[in-house]
Amino acid sequence: MATSTLIQKLDSGAEFGAATSNRSQTEAYLAGAAVAAGDWVMFDSGQAGADRTLFVIQAAAGVATGAPVVGVALNAATAAGQRVNVCVAGYVDAAAITSGVVADTPLCVDTTAGRADAGAAANIIICGVALGTAAANVGPAYVYKRV
Repeated sequence: MATSTLIQKLDSGAEFGAATSNRSQTEAYLAGAAVAAGDWVMFDSGQAGADRTLFVIQAAAGVATGAPVVGVALNAATAAGQRVNVCVAGYVDAAAITSGVVADTPLCVDTTAGRADAGAAANIIICGVALGTAAANVGPAYVYKRV
């Protein structure tokens, strides 16, 4: 399940035929319920035993200090048990972020399940940072590594 990024490209040219390295790390999980691409996800504590860290669900809203986010889903899962690739660290081009949140704003999930917002409260769990202004509840983000 663990992955690593072995090649880091630092310039913005096409010297190696690829875009500039975004230094992202992805992990494969199973969906505990439907998940949309771009959703911030958390471990599914409703599972039994070690499956609690194999399954992910949409990050819950209403957690006083912010949901314990694992990362951002890179693909959709329409039902439980489907594979979900999750960016656990690094750049995500289209993360679920509340419209109007601007670049350099710390992010947390606290008001809408699966979507990040500005983390302004004390003791909030920051899960990443916005890298541009979000529109239509989508924007670029950097996910802070937690797992």
